[in-house]
Amino acid sequence: MSANDDADGRDDEAQGARRIPGPRAAADDFDLDAVPLPAPRTEPAQQREPEPGAEPEAEPEPTDGPAGPAGPVEPTGRTTAMGPPAPPALATSPALVLPHRVLKSLLGAWALAACSAEETEAVEAHLTGCAACADEALRLRDAVGLLHSDGSLDLDPMLRSRVLDACLSRRPAKIPVPDWAAPYDAETARLDALLRDIGGSEWHAPVRLKWFERERAVNRKTTVAGVIGHLMTVDGLVSTALGLDDPLGNAAGERGGSDAAPGRVPLSPGARTEAYWSAARRPPTRAVREPWREQSHALIRTVSFAGRGVAELSVSYGDFALPLQDSMLDRAFECWVHGGDIAGAVDYPYEAPSAAHLHRMIDLAARLLPAALAGRRRAGLAGPARHLVTAGSPGRSLHLEIEGSGGGDWYIALDSPAALGSPAHAVAQVALDGAEFCQLVAGHVSPVEAAAGQEGDREAIRDVLFAAASLSRL
Repeated sequence: MSANDDADGRDDEAQGARRIPGPRAAADDFDLDAVPLPAPRTEPAQQREPEPGAEPEAEPEPTDGPAGPAGPVEPTGRTTAMGPPAPPALATSPALVLPHRVLKSLLGAWALAACSAEETEAVEAHLTGCAACADEALRLRDAVGLLHSDGSLDLDPMLRSRVLDACLSRRPAKIPVPDWAAPYDAETARLDALLRDIGGSEWHAPVRLKWFERERAVNRKTTVAGVIGHLMTVDGLVSTALGLDDPLGNAAGERGGSDAAPGRVPLSPGARTEAYWSAARRPPTRAVREPWREQSHALIRTVSFAGRGVAELSVSYGDFALPLQDSMLDRAFECWVHGGDIAGAVDYPYEAPSAAHLHRMIDLAARLLPAALAGRRRAGLAGPARHLVTAGSPGRSLHLEIEGSGGGDWYIALDSPAALGSPAHAVAQVALDGAEFCQLVAGHVSPVEAAAGQEGDREAIRDVLFAAASLSRL
């Protein structure tokens, strides 16, 4: 900004101590007609009016030119030999000159393209010489783009992840969250954002939880608050493995199901949930949100500070156990699925996880399928093994092709959970959309209606689809 601009900008400032300026006046508050215009410049050839009483000056005789004695002379509106009098030349209107404070107040109107042509010319001429006003003009012009209201007012579910990624790319966290815990961190944050937006009465909206047992679909009716209590109690299995507080406490172990024993022996997820629901003196309310979110924060902090060795820590689910890194993926998957259940109950938009996180969840389910298939075979619910091989050797396999976001190709061992899935030994192929496969694993879709494409051994296809549905639970 030049020295003159500084002086103009301080015209209306009081001398003495600095103070916070008041709101900037709008452009319409200024009387532009009262602003003095510059005096017009006198043209050298301009004719002066004769004074009263003075004799008019004699017009000069035309001089001979290239066109002859009657040729055209000066363009002053006098008669020429070639035609009628020529109109006088139009004078260019002078540029609008405004003080700095007026030009500064016009920046908002200029950004909105609401200035007149003269005002626009004056503002743009001023911006070429005033750096402060030029910076503010750019900010105002960028802000105009945010005034459009034709888009959805709902926040993008991935906004938090993008903001965190941008922040961490500029300044990485001193204690980063492990990659295998990032899906759980993202899904609990997304569900918490949903819970912040719903009203008090919606915490009692009915939610029907669905899963598969053996050959049939089952369900259990609860509320939004009841679903959060269910997530909190099952997350307590991870808390117990890490030495953190169990939300059920010792009493839950004493009154649990058939897999429970006195003390802190973990229960199955279903038994823990039923114990939590039955122990409550009244139905859960929105007060359950805070302990659930504090527990998820504690889990993320603990695994982040624990280091690499904690990833293989065993987490018991009663009838089976998972490494901690797989258990955190399992909890992220269930958080997303039940977040969708809650969103459907309260009519809230809810998207699938990011492609990278969804791929991890699908990979976990694919790795669990051989053991689930072997368990169904022992229970007489699947066909017998046909070609047993030694552990780690390639055996008869099913090609599981997952399409869309988070997709890929997996080869599921059919005859032994210790066998190695191999493309060369594939006897069947199943094609599924990524979200559809996850809904099948969650027990929300029937196995006979899930596959978009099937080819090869029909018995192997049926056994794998039902094994995928059997991974679901309360």
